[in-house]
Amino acid sequence: MPRVATTESVPRCRLRVKRRPDPILYHFIVIPTVLFTDRTNWRKDVLRKLQTKLNDRLFLHFEYMFFKLFDFNARDYYNINNPVVKILLPKMNYTKDERIDVIRHAYSGLFKLVSHGLFDKYVDFIDVYAEVSKEEQENLYHEIIQHKETAMLAQYIRDKGMQQGMQQGMQQGMQQGMQQGMQQGMLREARNMLIEVLTERFGSVSGELSEQIKRIDSRERLKDLIRQALRVKNFDEFGKKVVSN
Repeated sequence: MPRVATTESVPRCRLRVKRRPDPILYHFIVIPTVLFTDRTNWRKDVLRKLQTKLNDRLFLHFEYMFFKLFDFNARDYYNINNPVVKILLPKMNYTKDERIDVIRHAYSGLFKLVSHGLFDKYVDFIDVYAEVSKEEQENLYHEIIQHKETAMLAQYIRDKGMQQGMQQGMQQGMQQGMQQGMQQGMLREARNMLIEVLTERFGSVSGELSEQIKRIDSRERLKDLIRQALRVKNFDEFGKKVVSN
């Protein structure tokens, strides 16, 4: 007789359901901010907010934080430890006599606050914003060398220059080596071709003539001798061509 399972004979399973905690909602406040970087005095102010109304109902309102960098004195921000501030220093206000000092502080401040990789990446922004000329670059380098607080930056610039010089030297050396190798290969090929033409037309080539051909270092001359080897009637005539050249 088949056995009928009862509740006592069936193993009981308990399912535990863990309640997932409510997600944590982060609320961010986004403040639109505009930085004006032109180093000029404005004749007119710019529009700083927009809004759209219909009757008494407001449908759109927009405004932003306004900052004109030329209104800030660069020297007041030398001690602000923020990479963005350092990059923007050349766009702030300063006198003509302060220009080199401002750019030097931008370089040194950025160098202290970021890694070497990021410095290499963003230092070009300082050059672009400041419109640094080649003459000013030389003056800046001397300024950086002379100040103790920029000694590490000066050493980094030296090492970077040496590294770039070595890389350029290696590249130039490789290019010169490739060119020389190609030239030597073409000379060797032209010499072998001349000897093959002579052998095909007149039989074996003497060792003395082979040495003379190997000493020829002009590809144009070898090409001319190949043409002569195809035209002359006998070996003696070709020998005279070699001697005359």
